[in-house]
Amino acid sequence: MGPVYHPAGHDDDLRVALVELQAGRWKPARDLLRKTSTHWALRTSRTQLMAVAAARSDVVDVWLAEEPGSYDAQLMGVRVAVERALRGHRQQHPRTLEFEARARRAVLLAARRAPHDPVPWVCLVALAQIDTRQLRQEHRVRPEEPMLPSGPWGLLYEVNRRDPYNREAYHRVLQFMLALEGPRGASLAAVFDFARSVASQRPVGSPLLLLPAYAQIEQRRQSRADPLWRRQWAQESTLDYTLIAFHDWFRKAPAVQLSVADLNLLAYALWAGHQYLEAAEVFEAMGPYAAREPWASVHDGAAGPDPGEALLLRACAESLSYARTRRPRAGPHP
Repeated sequence: MGPVYHPAGHDDDLRVALVELQAGRWKPARDLLRKTSTHWALRTSRTQLMAVAAARSDVVDVWLAEEPGSYDAQLMGVRVAVERALRGHRQQHPRTLEFEARARRAVLLAARRAPHDPVPWVCLVALAQIDTRQLRQEHRVRPEEPMLPSGPWGLLYEVNRRDPYNREAYHRVLQFMLALEGPRGASLAAVFDFARSVASQRPVGSPLLLLPAYAQIEQRRQSRADPLWRRQWAQESTLDYTLIAFHDWFRKAPAVQLSVADLNLLAYALWAGHQYLEAAEVFEAMGPYAAREPWASVHDGAAGPDPGEALLLRACAESLSYARTRRPRAGPHP
């Protein structure tokens, strides 16, 4: 049986809510958000994934109509509006700026209603990547670190006031830097500087320890022709960050916070860096669940209809096989 591609991974409650949202039913999503009313990491990731599932229908509008006083319904309306604006931007939709303006109004209303909640501020950081020419002042704030470009650093500060090291916020800043146009565009060196600066702060238990690996994947996307690219993962400067992520995030974060996307990237980074024992441990934690990335971006043209999946299966098999030969066997019971 092949891998199961599902964004919820081992988060069973989220999987149910996603299925129900796609079927036009919102109550499981409401109940799920009630359980995570102040758990900012889970609330951020779950609302983002639920917005992707709900953005193609009016299910959140129905929820808002039936519970007009619900902040969670309002927040999901914000998330859906932001997702639609970002989707329009990716697809170069002619009404993207209209979608962005609508989403921004909804975000600001939510931020005023719940000033303690980081999610509206995360949404403002997300919308910044649409402003590729940095026309808004809040998107061209000078950073404290001189090697970084101007950007939405004030918005990131507001997120950190409410939820330090919020995963999505930092990933949105990375996406913003990669989206910049013209002379203001961020170089890959600046992207690496940002990612390594965040990881060097050693936020134990945080998936942001993987941010340098995400920057490395972006380098791959821009230089697919390099036949020696995999070797970079075994270099000491890269491997150090990978092993820190393994020990200080994977082994220390609660299982429910180990997203399927981050697990797949860590498994790849360890395997590519020849750390097969550690990679096997991550593959075992993944179980049947997988993500398309990074495998779809890093494969070397393996044969078959899905070379990314072929690489995933190969890396998993090699890591588990190596681990079986190296782990001590249990002796016979007395």
